[in-house]
Amino acid sequence: MRADDELLFRNGTIFDGSRFLPAGTTVRVRQGKISQVGPPGPARGAASVDLDGGTLLPGFTDAHLHPVFAGDQLRRCDLQAASTAPEYAALVAAYAGDHPDEEWITGGGWAMDAFPRGIPTRELLDAVVPDRPVFLPNRDGHGAWVNSKALTLAGIDRLTPDPSDGRIERDAGGEPSGMLQEGAAWLVERLLPPVSEEDWYQALLAAQDYLLSLGITGWQDAIVSYDDAADPLGAYLRAARAGTLRASVVGALWWDRNRGLDQLPELVERRSSGQAGRFRATSVKMMLDGVAENHTAAMLEPYLDGDGCATGQSGLDFIDPDELPRFVTALDREGFQVHFHALGDRAVRNALDALAAARQANGPGPLRHHLAHLQVVHPGDISRFARLSATANIQPLWAIHEPQMDELTIPFLGERRSGWQYPFRSLYDAGASLCAGSDWPVSSPNPLWGAHVAVNRSLPALAGGHGGDPFLPGQALGLAAVLAAYTSGSARVNGLDGVTGSIGEGLDADFAIVNADLAHLPAEEICQAAVVQTWIQGRIVYEQQ
Repeated sequence: MRADDELLFRNGTIFDGSRFLPAGTTVRVRQGKISQVGPPGPARGAASVDLDGGTLLPGFTDAHLHPVFAGDQLRRCDLQAASTAPEYAALVAAYAGDHPDEEWITGGGWAMDAFPRGIPTRELLDAVVPDRPVFLPNRDGHGAWVNSKALTLAGIDRLTPDPSDGRIERDAGGEPSGMLQEGAAWLVERLLPPVSEEDWYQALLAAQDYLLSLGITGWQDAIVSYDDAADPLGAYLRAARAGTLRASVVGALWWDRNRGLDQLPELVERRSSGQAGRFRATSVKMMLDGVAENHTAAMLEPYLDGDGCATGQSGLDFIDPDELPRFVTALDREGFQVHFHALGDRAVRNALDALAAARQANGPGPLRHHLAHLQVVHPGDISRFARLSATANIQPLWAIHEPQMDELTIPFLGERRSGWQYPFRSLYDAGASLCAGSDWPVSSPNPLWGAHVAVNRSLPALAGGHGGDPFLPGQALGLAAVLAAYTSGSARVNGLDGVTGSIGEGLDADFAIVNADLAHLPAEEICQAAVVQTWIQGRIVYEQQ
């Protein structure tokens, strides 16, 4: 169908971005935009699109993901399909054998729960690739598994000090074990051969195809302009100018945590030059801390040890909390949206304190600043989100019982703080605006799987989960609330709420069509639903075969 055809979507359930509309509602589209939403009526020359009892929703928007890096990983040694140490070793060996001319073995996607204490060893990699360096980030991107060859090339040995923003894991004898946490990974990563502009472009296109198959018509890329060797910005601009970028995308420019406000003019220039077609680099990513599993998430109180006693570790502040209010105030004044990585309760509080300072200095404004991840939120900070107009950017798939949670996190947080994890319902009830994302390739970008977890706080094995008891079920959301976060809420964060993200007259006809009546589907079956068609501006861009 052409975008100038008149279309009538009928015979299904309509979710408009905030609620399910009355049975029988139809949606009329003309010239790529929604022209009417209302009761059944004659087609009057419009081509009929039969929803076949399924659900029409606004196209999903993923508010936090890394699709270009994910697409590149898919083209390299991708470990996402495996789950055990022997399986990872076999995949690495097979990839190395199939790619004898590659100088480095790169890729990633392994899970920490496959290894004791979440720490793999260089010996396992040395056994399958002894002669070439190996660098494999884990699924969350906060650490990397390397072999002895990579350690040698980087000059990392027992005398190498930990960087201020990371940790070199060591064996009982003090030798580097092969696991580099956070900033320590950069000691090896800086040696990797640069990815070509063509490789980044092809990675973006591969990722886009996959996201469209899930009904995702827009997103916010949580890191662009990271460094010269790993910068997908050029791929976005090339695709936008060539017309091959079909989704609407906002890019979050990287805040260099080793610098201060001297980088602000550069960010302004990148914003000015980083806009073309359906892409805008108008956000700034500030990574405040790490992750709880390796004890780098910034906590208000120390982590516990294996015996339940307080340690001397309470995580890392990647950006000086005393300087953060000044930085955020300046970014807000310059019209940048700030996209925080804030996982621990201290990081969340630091972000909210910085936004409070910006509001006091600059007054209220139209910018939709947002805090992503929010694993541990102190109860005293829940109500501050609404007061400060700070959007809670949730990653629902993480709110489940699984080994990384039950073995590597809960014992080291303790019962009280473990009960503060992923407080979606508390934030919603306190009036916080919600948006939703996946952090792909950390976890699946499938919004229907994310919706399933947000509603059930568990995920069956058929959808990549572990089943079991619900995780803090009192924090579950209703289905309409989480679908709103994935559609209108995330479009709002991207500044596109007047363009897409809802089903209303005058908005772009960006749709996801699901093969189930979500309004009446049992909660335990949400993850079984699937997208069968994706539309952008009145054109089909994906159809299930």
